[in-house]
Amino acid sequence: MSAPIYTYGAMLRASAAAHGDRDALVFPDCRVSHAALDRSARRWAKAFLAMGIGPGQNVGVLLTTRTDFVELLFGIAMTGATAVPLNARYQSHELAFVVPDADLTTLVTTGRVADQLNFAERLEAAFPVLTGSDPHALALAEAPKLKRIICLDPPCPPFMIDKPEALALGDAISDEVLDSRIDSVDPQDIALILYTSGTTANPKGAMISHRAIIGNSRNLGIRYRTTAEDKVWSPLPIFHIAGILTMTMIVDVGGAYLTVPFFDAATALRMLGKEGATIAYPSFVTIMQDLITHPDFASTDLSQLRLMNSNFAVQPAWIKEAVRKAMPHTIQVGTYGLTEGAGTITTSRVDDSYDLRTGRLGVPLDEWEVRIVDIESGRECGLGERGEIVARGPNMLRGYYNAPDKTAEVLRDGWFFSGDIGSVDESGHIMFHGRTKDMLKVGGENVAAAEIEAMLQSHPAVKLAQVVGIPDARYVEVPAAFVEMADGSAATEAELIAHCKGRLAGFKIPRHVRFVKEWPMSTSKIQKYRLRAQLIEELGLEQAA
Repeated sequence: MSAPIYTYGAMLRASAAAHGDRDALVFPDCRVSHAALDRSARRWAKAFLAMGIGPGQNVGVLLTTRTDFVELLFGIAMTGATAVPLNARYQSHELAFVVPDADLTTLVTTGRVADQLNFAERLEAAFPVLTGSDPHALALAEAPKLKRIICLDPPCPPFMIDKPEALALGDAISDEVLDSRIDSVDPQDIALILYTSGTTANPKGAMISHRAIIGNSRNLGIRYRTTAEDKVWSPLPIFHIAGILTMTMIVDVGGAYLTVPFFDAATALRMLGKEGATIAYPSFVTIMQDLITHPDFASTDLSQLRLMNSNFAVQPAWIKEAVRKAMPHTIQVGTYGLTEGAGTITTSRVDDSYDLRTGRLGVPLDEWEVRIVDIESGRECGLGERGEIVARGPNMLRGYYNAPDKTAEVLRDGWFFSGDIGSVDESGHIMFHGRTKDMLKVGGENVAAAEIEAMLQSHPAVKLAQVVGIPDARYVEVPAAFVEMADGSAATEAELIAHCKGRLAGFKIPRHVRFVKEWPMSTSKIQKYRLRAQLIEELGLEQAA
């Protein structure tokens, strides 16, 4: 029996050989077979090799969900380089930080995607010197390692290399040369750097090895009893760890990954019914709400859907009841995971009781150990006792890129300290109860309060800003800001919100701004919980338990 494959390039090569013409990717308007995906990825890999890209280099991908994204992900991995998927919501301010922090040597993107989305314009705003630059020899003081930007769709701005020209570079690279490179990649090499928000003003790049993402996705597939006959539907963006995880899981076994460029409930329901999806991964409350409340939900044929990652334990009760009635045949499961764990860490067993699968977030996947420890003393907590979730296993992050101090904060004695509060019951199932860190979770996206505070404090009228999360029916929680003005300065709520727009991703924009002259204090710290309670009372919101 041959050894398990634990590198992206070898994995796709094997799935193409075994499953050839079977669908690998299915979009509303196109489908790509395993063999075609492998051919496209190899063509990109050859182009990157011709550019001198290989081990030790980081290649960014700034795109919405599309077939090219997956082809690029595999193509970059085949060369031994590291793929850095960038959040398509990042504004120029965020790109100006991440591009140099990740040491990107190449960035693949496009220009205008929609009326409100133009990646070329965001990059020019982040790096004004791009205008007039030689596309074949970029020289940016702010991002000194970035040598080229490749543009997939015409019209391309003058500072980018277009796709046909880039791909043509690889025509002279032989299959033998590429296969030799694929074979030289070590499973412990870093496949991905995924930027995730922490408690600081800027995101951190979690380094995930080939072995980690493939091993974790494979263990998830084993838990869900996934086969080549399965069709996994996920509306999650492909730059998100949950999107990458499920795509890897199903391509690895020869099945089909069903997804959409942008989530739209009507399009999603048509795809679920028409394609006969067998596994669905909506995960987040916003997506679940839109699916269930859409007029087409009741008439959509979901009879093939055998399993859904619904996370009912952390969803409003009405969603659980609506889905139970509509899909009594579907196995509902709960999941706890995070970027640093290469996606899912715990999930339900398919033969767990309904109450466990819908009231808790599962048990650890194979290769994971999970403990709950007291935040102050580090002692292991008893059953039902709340503490910090810590985990270890071969599939956790290697560390944060170029950030040894931040790595040391979370990796201690071989354990990853998540900053999340959880508990374990007598059956070994995990429950999530919130965060120890100054973080928000907006519609499933991690948001650092410090990042929003730093942006507000860049306004000349602001002396100090503090951001809290308040309950929201759609996004679970949303940012709200409290601001102390600088002496003699003034600004309105609308002006401060406008200051953040275009500089922060939309989900990070404060929904409310309140002005304070005196902060509620403990001995040395601002008591954010009092600010939060004050605004919740003012707005007449229900406070989550």
